Amino acid sequence: MVARRGEPTGRRSVETTEPNEETIMIRLLLTGLFAYTAYRVAVRIIDEVPGDVAPLDMPGDERRALRRQSAAMGVEPRR
Repeated sequence: MVARRGEPTGRRSVETTEPNEETIMIRLLLTGLFAYTAYRVAVRIIDEVPGDVAPLDMPGDERRALRRQSAAMGVEPRR
């Protein structure tokens, strides 16, 4: 009895169920290279940001920022 294509034969094929060690090592190497490249790109982007950039205000700080701006201009804020 010959098994047709796509039908189970009752035997496990090593090639189809378990990747060999070389394939696993190549995948690990590619994953490591991708992670290192992403790290280097992130470091380069972070280094390009000038040191005098003010951090963004947290949500809800708009009123406080407007009070500071009004005080800096010498205007009393309206309520």
